[in-house]
Amino acid sequence: MPKLRIVLADDHRIVAEGVRGLLEDAGYDVAAIVEDGRALLRAVEEYLPDVIVADVSMPMLNGIEAAEQLKRAGSTAKIIFLTMHPDVSYAARALATGACGFVLKHSAPGELLTAVREALAGRNYVTPRVAAELKRLKRPVADGDDASGGAAVAASAASDPIGRLTPRQREVLQLVAEGRSAKEVANILNISPRTAEFHKYRLMEQLAVTTNAELVQYAMRYGLVAPQ
Repeated sequence: MPKLRIVLADDHRIVAEGVRGLLEDAGYDVAAIVEDGRALLRAVEEYLPDVIVADVSMPMLNGIEAAEQLKRAGSTAKIIFLTMHPDVSYAARALATGACGFVLKHSAPGELLTAVREALAGRNYVTPRVAAELKRLKRPVADGDDASGGAAVAASAASDPIGRLTPRQREVLQLVAEGRSAKEVANILNISPRTAEFHKYRLMEQLAVTTNAELVQYAMRYGLVAPQ
C-alpha cells in the first residue's frame, strides 16, 4: 500500500525540516517542502497530495488565501494549518476555508500527528488552546470535534474586515505590504502595472488609509503578513 503523500508549506526551513522528520517517522511520504503560498499552489498541482500542512503567514500568498484558491480549483487535499498564531480569528478564517486542522507550532509534536489522522478520518482537529476560544462562539468547537464551517465559525470569519475584501484585493494588499512595487505585483499576478495601481488605490479608499505604512499595519493586523 503506497504511503499517504503530504506537502509542507513553511518559509522557516528549519521548522519545515523538523516537521518533515516527524511525519516521515510516522510513515508518511513528504513529497515536497515549499516556502511560499504560490509555490504551494504549484506543488499541489504537481504532487496531488493527500494532506497539506501549511503555515498561515507565508510570503507571496498566505496560507489561508492559498487554501481558498485550492478549494476553488477543486483540490481534495486535507489542509492542516501549523502556525504560531493563537488568535481565534485566524482559526475561524482557516476553518471557513474548509481546513481540517489548526495546530500551534509550540504544541506537542503528537498534536500534529493527531490532526493528520483526524483529517484522514474525515474529522477536524483544533489545538485545545484555540478550541477553548472557539467554544465562546454560538456553536461550541472542541479539539477533535467536527468544526468545519459551522454557523458560528462562518459568522466569525464573515465579521473579520479582511473578509469584505475580494480575493484579488487581499492578494494585492499582501504583496504591497511585503514592499513590492506595482511592477512586481503586476508580474506576480499576471496583470498590468496600471491594474495593480488601481487595485492598490481602491484598497486605500476602501480601508480609509492614506499611506503604504497604514496598509502594512492593516495587513499585519489581519494576518496577511507576519508582524515585523
